[in-house]
Amino acid sequence: QVQLVESGGDLVQPGGSLRLSCAASGSIFSINAMSWYRQAPEKQRVLVASITRDSSTNYADSVKGRFTISRDNAKNMVYLQMNSLKPEDTAVYYCNADIVPLVPRLLYNYWGQGTQVTVSS
Repeated sequence: QVQLVESGGDLVQPGGSLRLSCAASGSIFSINAMSWYRQAPEKQRVLVASITRDSSTNYADSVKGRFTISRDNAKNMVYLQMNSLKPEDTAVYYCNADIVPLVPRLLYNYWGQGTQVTVSS
């Protein structure tokens, strides 16, 4: 089975930093775009950042200049470096990826189960 597993969520003070990681595992043929989403309590899940296979990136306006998405194609991993964290960044952060498994060789979209980030003093 193909799955995504996030890690790195924690309680951090405003102005602090965290690095989230997401590992894709299973019988994978290729991974196309990878993304980070977040969902705050009683709010919609929103796109935070995305990165293509060739490392072209896009960011939500709310995190531009503070967050950096990156990937390691050899390790099937995507990262989100979060700096200058604010209380409004508090949310469950979800990894998302477009993945072609070995069987069937078709494009599927996958979600991780999320990791909690809490920014509070």
